Amino acid sequence: MGHRRSALHAALAALATLALAACASRPVNAPIDHVDPHGGYRVLEALARPRPHNDPDTLLLLAFSGGGTRAAALSYGVLEALRDTPVVQHGVPHAMLDEVDVITGVSGGSFTALSYALYGNDLFDLYPKAFLKRDVQGKLISLLFDPFVGGQTIGGTFGRSELAEHYYDEILFHGATFGDLMGKDRPVVVTTATDLSSGARLGFIQGNFDVLCSDLSSFKLARAAAASSAVPIVLSPVTINDYGGRCGFAPPPWLAAENTDSDMGVAGLASERLADLRAFADGNARPYIHLVDGGVADNLGLRAIIETLQELEVSPQMRALAHFDSVRRIAIVIVNARSAPTTRWDQSEAPPGPISQLLQASNVPIDRYSYDSVELVRGIVSRWKLRRDLAVAEARLAGASAAAAAARYPDVAMYVIDVSFDAIADAKTRHYFQNLPTSFVLDDEQVDRLRAEAGALLRASPQFQSFRRALETLPAAPGVPPQP
Repeated sequence: MGHRRSALHAALAALATLALAACASRPVNAPIDHVDPHGGYRVLEALARPRPHNDPDTLLLLAFSGGGTRAAALSYGVLEALRDTPVVQHGVPHAMLDEVDVITGVSGGSFTALSYALYGNDLFDLYPKAFLKRDVQGKLISLLFDPFVGGQTIGGTFGRSELAEHYYDEILFHGATFGDLMGKDRPVVVTTATDLSSGARLGFIQGNFDVLCSDLSSFKLARAAAASSAVPIVLSPVTINDYGGRCGFAPPPWLAAENTDSDMGVAGLASERLADLRAFADGNARPYIHLVDGGVADNLGLRAIIETLQELEVSPQMRALAHFDSVRRIAIVIVNARSAPTTRWDQSEAPPGPISQLLQASNVPIDRYSYDSVELVRGIVSRWKLRRDLAVAEARLAGASAAAAAARYPDVAMYVIDVSFDAIADAKTRHYFQNLPTSFVLDDEQVDRLRAEAGALLRASPQFQSFRRALETLPAAPGVPPQP
């Protein structure tokens, strides 16, 4: 009888645990009652702050793509390579990693970006063991089916992504928030997720949270990573409260200004971003925003960089606020972990099954969109050079000397550095990397090969070598995008 009573008590305790778990709630982001344009985790403020061994005339941007552990390891390998690349300026040697100003991260790449922002160079002592070489996927699956843990996903607002968030916090972020990143001598990181309703990007930066009338500083890094990697269906959306309309938010002047000094196509893209912000700003109409994997909207993490460059191009106001007058060179390292798994579908008359069709139908548009993003960056480079050449030519026609015209419209050198498997010359090696799975588990050898290949691809890039030489040359003339 005693054994029966003990068993009954154990069963009731288990049921009570599940019942309580069913009512579990998601974390709720905090509201703000007014916007402090200089407070919080912001890009422009971070860029304006001097950092040791960081050349103010240079803007070095890293874009870390999605792709699970494959992307996390490849982006980590780029950080290792930059750490090991010496640069000598004014006779003082330092690592090129010190020159990095902004890192954008999506999905798998967001873990590397956020972790580096939190730990700095200490990351190199902990990241492989804490994350890259851990079976994250297997652990999440076991937690999901554990009735005393995964039961929290039954009912309530605590979903599978909240379960993942707790695990990411346990193994990597340890309770850190965006407030913990403020004031550090490190690059500013912009991690993005996708609004499920509109398809718009939401970057985890205070400027965007101003639109939501919400405080980013108390928002956990683990939750941002969970949102950025919340693969639809596999993981639940990450829901945040939208308090928009209650804190006096107004669009930034470079977006709100009606007069720009560029063509309608570029200005139209800035206007499209403004429309996205206005949609987020109506908290009465949209009290909740449901976020999924950032790769759905931008798998390269490149769109935020593109929009910023375009806004700099069209808006003198933003150039002034960003202190862009001193920038003479811009380098963008695109770390693209896109896979291209081999299939035999075209060898059979029978089409692939429904799951394969669904996966391919989602991957193809993402990959095509990523290609378009790279071409947009190249287009910006070409357009800035053309505008500068035209401005110099007009000055010469007006009677200025060649030296005076060049000084009036100084050049901004741009370098677009591609780190992707497509650049691997050896077909067998390229096939190996392109067929690595998109998952959150890889074996140790795969992780180490990705890290090594990232460094090899970076060093083999002619654009990277040109950028490295330019850093050590440091010509004196400052530069801005030329005016028409």
